[in-house]
Amino acid sequence: MDLDSAMDDSGVKGIEALSTDERLELLERVWESLSRSPADVPVTTEQKAELDRRSGELDQDLAAGRPLGVPWDEVMRQLRARR
Repeated sequence: MDLDSAMDDSGVKGIEALSTDERLELLERVWESLSRSPADVPVTTEQKAELDRRSGELDQDLAAGRPLGVPWDEVMRQLRARR
């Protein structure tokens, strides 16, 4: 079954009738179903390259004894600076 068949007008209207919380719950359930078989989720060449780049940066930070990732307060500072 293709997506267009599965999501005919009644399916789309059904989703649109859901509350925001209900749609978020639906998204969570879809995401959980996809995460059960991550090998089946397609990844583009560009996405793979970006994942490899980020993984390499984390490996370098770990080898150098630096903290992994970006501290939450720094993330929030950067987000607020975008406004």
